[in-house]
Amino acid sequence: MSTLKTGKVKTTTIADELDTESTAVTNVINGSAKAWVNFNGTGTVAIRSGFNVSSITDVTTGTYEVNFTTAFSNTNYCVVGSVIGSSGGSSTYSSLDGRNVDKTVSTVRVGCANLNGTLYDQGGVNVVAYA
Repeated sequence: MSTLKTGKVKTTTIADELDTESTAVTNVINGSAKAWVNFNGTGTVAIRSGFNVSSITDVTTGTYEVNFTTAFSNTNYCVVGSVIGSSGGSSTYSSLDGRNVDKTVSTVRVGCANLNGTLYDQGGVNVVAYA
């Protein structure tokens, strides 16, 4: 196993080696998503792309459980997400429903609901977790 120790991460442009940007390593570590996933939530749920997500469980209509590959150290992580498309009528848009978010260190449960609070399966769901 290799270890790289540094206090700052720095970029330099090819055009001008004096033109640099840097940030503390803690900004990179603490500011990066610890898990994210884009998945199809209709029919047989399927992950399109992701990081630190082992699988998706279709709990019930419009409700999914995101299972992390590596568990978080506690449940104080932040979850954000979005839904692609609409369900329940052409003018009824869906979003992640905050009433249905349930977190453990190894999973997060999210729901997709329309403006009336009705849960719907969605063709595109995005979930991101920060710790």
